[in-house]
Amino acid sequence: MPVTLEENDASSRIRLEGAIDIDCAAELKALLLQALNSGKELRLEIEAATHLDVTAIQLLWAAKREAARSGAPLALSAPAPEEIAAALREAGFEIEMLTGA
Repeated sequence: MPVTLEENDASSRIRLEGAIDIDCAAELKALLLQALNSGKELRLEIEAATHLDVTAIQLLWAAKREAARSGAPLALSAPAPEEIAAALREAGFEIEMLTGA
């Protein structure tokens, strides 16, 4: 499964693996909403992703915006594959989020 959610008492972790595209967009959206609604820190692990299409990037951007609005921490794991890091930077993700700095 390319999108998985793991939760514990303190945080939620969504792991993206392989190509994340329109075929798994509904699943990604549902898991992002579940994690955001928990109010816990959300960590997106993207190092195993090989491709994010525009739908996936839009969903991650919307999650980032919602996390900022609600005050819930959201972090991207590092290192991100360069193609994915570049696409996410263009979508407005901060460099620090991608590098863990």
